[in-house]
Amino acid sequence: MIDPQKKMRPIWPDEKSGLVQVIDQRQLPHQLEALTLHTVADVIMAIQEMVVRGAPLIGVTAAWGVYVALTEYGAKPEDDEAFAAACTAIRAARPTAVNLMWAVDRMQKHVLAVKGASNRIVAAREAAAVITEEEVDNCRLIGRHGSGLIQDISKQKEGRPVNILTHCNAGWLACVEYGTATAPIYNAFKQGLNLHVWVDETRPLNQGARLTAWELGQQGVPHTVITDNAGGHLMQHGQVDLVIVGTDRTTHTGDVANKIGTYLKALAAYDNNVPFYVALPSSTFDWELTDGIRQIPIETRDPDEVRCVRGLHDQNLIDVLIAPKNSPGGNYAFDVTPARLVTGFITERGICAANKESIGELFPEKCSRHSS
Repeated sequence: MIDPQKKMRPIWPDEKSGLVQVIDQRQLPHQLEALTLHTVADVIMAIQEMVVRGAPLIGVTAAWGVYVALTEYGAKPEDDEAFAAACTAIRAARPTAVNLMWAVDRMQKHVLAVKGASNRIVAAREAAAVITEEEVDNCRLIGRHGSGLIQDISKQKEGRPVNILTHCNAGWLACVEYGTATAPIYNAFKQGLNLHVWVDETRPLNQGARLTAWELGQQGVPHTVITDNAGGHLMQHGQVDLVIVGTDRTTHTGDVANKIGTYLKALAAYDNNVPFYVALPSSTFDWELTDGIRQIPIETRDPDEVRCVRGLHDQNLIDVLIAPKNSPGGNYAFDVTPARLVTGFITERGICAANKESIGELFPEKCSRHSS
C-alpha cells in the first residue's frame, strides 16, 4: 500500500532497486496501491489495461518502458533486435494517444546514439526522467495560463462561484503532476478564487467519478459528480461558466480527440455560448495529421467495460453485469471534437485559437516542419 499522506506521483523509479512503479488506477478511489513494472510485458499491460492512463502519463510510462526494455533486453550488443522489437510493441500498446509514440521515438533515438549496454541503460533512465520533468513543467505552465480564464469569469461574477465542467480525468493522475484540465482549477483555487467543478462520471470506466472526484476531494476543491448526460441541462440553465477538458491527440489544425462524450459536451457548450477550452502540452499535438475526424485512430475496447460496472462490495472490488447477458456492447474509447467547436487551447506557451495559424504562432518550430 502507498502512504496517502506522502506527496506522490502516478509513476516513479524506486530509489533502491531502480524498478519502475506506478499507482494502479484501476483500484482507485477505494484502494491506493502500487504496481511494479518488471518487464516490457508489464509496461504494455499497464498501458493497455489502464493501470496508467491519460496522454501525458502514457507518454511518460512509455519513456520508462524503454528503460525497462534495456534492462530486460539490452545487456549485450546482439540484443539490439530484441530491444527494437520491444520499443515497437510499447509504441503499439494503445492507438489514440500520440504521446505514446512520441515518447518511444524520442527515447529510442536518444538511446541508440549511445555506445555500450551499461551506458545506454544510464542514458535511458536519465532521458526518461527528463521527459517526466518536462511534462510536469508543461502542466504547471498550463495551470498558470489557464487560471487567468477563471479569474476573468470570477471578476465578471463579482466573486460568486465559477462553475467549471470537466470530462474524464485530466488531473495529476493522468499527467504526473498538476494535470492539464485540472491545472488551471488547482491554480485558481490556491489563489483563493471561489469555484466549483461539475465532474462528469465518464462512462464506461468512470474516470471522472472515480479519479477526478478523488483528486479534487484530496485538494479540498468543491465539486459535484454528475451523469454524463447532465451537462447540457446545466448549461441550458446557466450553471456552467466554463468547460475545460484534456485530450489524447489534437491535430495541429485544431481537431481534438478525447474521451468518448467530449464531442457532445462541445456541442452543448456551443449551443449555449459556454466557452469550451482544451488543455494540453505540446507533446499531445499531432504535427502530421490534418483531419482529426477521418485520420485519428479511435480505439475500441472490450465491450464488457460497457456491459459491466466496477464497484466496492464488502471491501472487495467486483464487476457487476448491468446489461442483459446476451446483449452485445460497443466500446468506443474516444471521439473527435472538430476545431470549430473549440474556443481555444491552453498550452505551456499560452492560450491560442483552435486553428493551424494560431497553433503555429505558439509553436513555429513544429509547424514549420510540416507546412504545406
